[in-house]
Amino acid sequence: MTQSLPENGARTFMTILIGQGVSLFGNGLTGFAIAVWVYQETASVTMFSFVVLVTTVPGTLLSPLAGALIDRWDRRRVMILNDTGSALCSLGIALLLLTDTFELWVIMLLLSISSCFEAFQSTAYSTIVPLLVPKNRLGNYNGLIQLSSALPKVVAPALGGFLVVTIEMWGVILIDFFTYLVAFLTLLFVRIPKPQAAPESEDDKQSFLQEVASGWNYLKAHPGLTAILALLAVTYFTIGIVNVSFPALLLGYGSATDLGTILSLAGLGFVVGSIIMSVWGGPERRIYGVIGFTLLFGLGIAAMGLFPSAVLSGIGMFVMAVSAPLLSGCAQALWQVKVPTYLQGRVFALRDMVVRATLPLGTVIAGPLADRLLEPLLAVDGAWAESVGEIVGVGPGRGVGLMLVIFGLLPTVAALVAFISPRIRWVEDQVPDALPED
Repeated sequence: MTQSLPENGARTFMTILIGQGVSLFGNGLTGFAIAVWVYQETASVTMFSFVVLVTTVPGTLLSPLAGALIDRWDRRRVMILNDTGSALCSLGIALLLLTDTFELWVIMLLLSISSCFEAFQSTAYSTIVPLLVPKNRLGNYNGLIQLSSALPKVVAPALGGFLVVTIEMWGVILIDFFTYLVAFLTLLFVRIPKPQAAPESEDDKQSFLQEVASGWNYLKAHPGLTAILALLAVTYFTIGIVNVSFPALLLGYGSATDLGTILSLAGLGFVVGSIIMSVWGGPERRIYGVIGFTLLFGLGIAAMGLFPSAVLSGIGMFVMAVSAPLLSGCAQALWQVKVPTYLQGRVFALRDMVVRATLPLGTVIAGPLADRLLEPLLAVDGAWAESVGEIVGVGPGRGVGLMLVIFGLLPTVAALVAFISPRIRWVEDQVPDALPED
């Protein structure tokens, strides 16, 4: 059974995009405010890391179950449920802070619950796009989604700093509550088509756990898509490395001003890449976009650590940031075209769980690897000072620089392997389109 696109699908998508974009802006404000509050209350980096974990791990673990339920339920109602639940969590945190009755563990619990709602939201959001817009325009619309998530990351921290001082943290989180209401209201006035029906051999004959497993079974039946999943996991792993190590790298030879400038440049690069993707839509053969931008992504990371130069680090960061939404947009469009819409919740949730799990893995590995191994080796009198040190330099931060070169080459090599692998390079020919022609 095929499905037809609604005549007002693009307008429906834009309505949802605006509501979700407003909500993402509120999330950005809340994320900044909570980071400030945790530092002020605990003065502990470890505690802040724990907060990061409770806001990501529950949703990541819940993703496979969420994906199966999304394929069972009406996807618009899933998004409404998420916005309602997340709004109530934000309201609860704001009231605790306003009445000065908060406890850190209670706020962490509410953040964990909100993370679970987010597991439903992000997957449902990605599955509604092919139900609304033509498949030859999926890259453009995915670029708009990337842009709606990039702009809050640039604006929210600066505005959040001002608001935390003027209206206090509870006021910032209350703003987040109202942004969820905006997203909720936009969803009330749209209609999203149902996905294509599952074949009779799969319909109403599987238990819930079998439905959860069917996402993995689909990937096993299409090894080209599994290989792309591995490629995406590598890029997320290197992002975890960069998140932890780049400040230490730059502050080894630069100033805090240099660091702030380059991080702002990264935000600008992500916006630029998102705009390019929304206008261009990616190459006709989307796998070439996935491979090519993975290659650029890795080269950008390697360039950051090659020499102790703020200019070179800035260029590398900008290249990486521009490549990320282009890579993600091409990959997302490819998955949306190839995976049947009745299975997308399960497959996309499994994909998201795998790639998101690699992000904290990179974060955990980066610190000990740099501090205990590479930094001592590339100290002024280190064992590698007269060998590797002749290339990347010696002194504070050069071990981190070498680590970025090594892990930057990881996605670069993975992209080259993908290009010469027929299973990946010709995946668009080997896996039939699940969407009808426009």
